[in-house]
Amino acid sequence: MTDAEQARKSVIDAILKGERELANNLLDDYAVSRGHRTAMNEVLEPVLEEIGSRWAEENISLAQGYIAGKVAEDLLLKIHDAEQESPVKQADKGPVIVGNIEDDYHSLGRKLVSVFLQSAGWRVYDLGNDVTAEEFADKAVETGARVIGVSAMMYTTAANIRKVREELDRRKLSGRIKLAVGGAVFKLRHELAYEVGGDGTAANGFQSPQLFERLWQESLRETPL
Repeated sequence: MTDAEQARKSVIDAILKGERELANNLLDDYAVSRGHRTAMNEVLEPVLEEIGSRWAEENISLAQGYIAGKVAEDLLLKIHDAEQESPVKQADKGPVIVGNIEDDYHSLGRKLVSVFLQSAGWRVYDLGNDVTAEEFADKAVETGARVIGVSAMMYTTAANIRKVREELDRRKLSGRIKLAVGGAVFKLRHELAYEVGGDGTAANGFQSPQLFERLWQESLRETPL
């Protein structure tokens, strides 16, 4: 078993036992000679993918999922602090918007997506839960974001995402601003992403940076700067 594989196993065990501090210490130990970004790429990202798979299969609790999200936030903060002090700055890919749609309060998935987007170099504006279509559009215009990411866990709230598409259409922003959608319900019904007006979806949080990159580039092709 490689060092990375052993670290992943130990971090997963710590998270499932609810031991956030231990998980953080294990990641710090791995980062001593490699750096925290390498610890994110080689250890925590595979761990979170495993946690995400177990979450989808309902094999972990909400509390365990929450611990995983907090561990990811802790490591991202360390990466941010280290890169702020470094003379070599990570490229800023641009601003993006994320939030849970109106009437949706299931924030774990959205928070993990924010972590992965920030880690990939995106400047993330997280609007939180219960965000209206107008709030999404206003923030995108204010920041110059070309991608809005909207999360919903259930079909009843996913239907509200259609309001975001309608708001973008009303303001003649569709094409200029792309709409990424995600959440548990989209894994069960893949076609729902397009039924609610989305321009794309990702199978999990790990794929969200690639999705946002693709949609950003599509926006540039359709409405160049």
